[in-house]
Amino acid sequence: MQVVFRKYGGKLHWHHDAVRLGEDEHGVWVGLREGTTMRRGEEEPVVFAVASVMLFPRGAWWTASFNAAPHKVEVYCDITTVPEWREDEVTMLDLDLDVIRMRDGRLILDDEDEFAEHQVLLGYPPELVGRAQESAAWLMAAVGERTGPFGGAHEPWLAQVS
Repeated sequence: MQVVFRKYGGKLHWHHDAVRLGEDEHGVWVGLREGTTMRRGEEEPVVFAVASVMLFPRGAWWTASFNAAPHKVEVYCDITTVPEWREDEVTMLDLDLDVIRMRDGRLILDDEDEFAEHQVLLGYPPELVGRAQESAAWLMAAVGERTGPFGGAHEPWLAQVS
């Protein structure tokens, strides 16, 4: 299957192949084996050094990636529009903000400057800005407190691709 992130306005962003693993109460899980090739737009491909799984929740304005050790980033959440499925492709708009939990436990809200810049440059509608900010706040709490899917729900899925 294909995972395709785009930027507001439709510009191609990160995209790569993945294996659909299954679904649970948190959403749809897909896996990326060590060595998976990813591309940002038309840039040169990047090889991902560790296995990971991605979660695409139903009806939520975010996606999450969970990386195998020893990757320094344990959890990486992109604030996005609600993921949309078309046969063997999931796509969403990346809205700049990222919630990151490092393996050492640090929690980071990243790219606030890019989000502010794109509100003006790309003309984000107020509803989109509000949804992105609400999602970021919710994720900061959930990822930091390790609740919901951030409390280890990814482990059985990650074991399938590690």
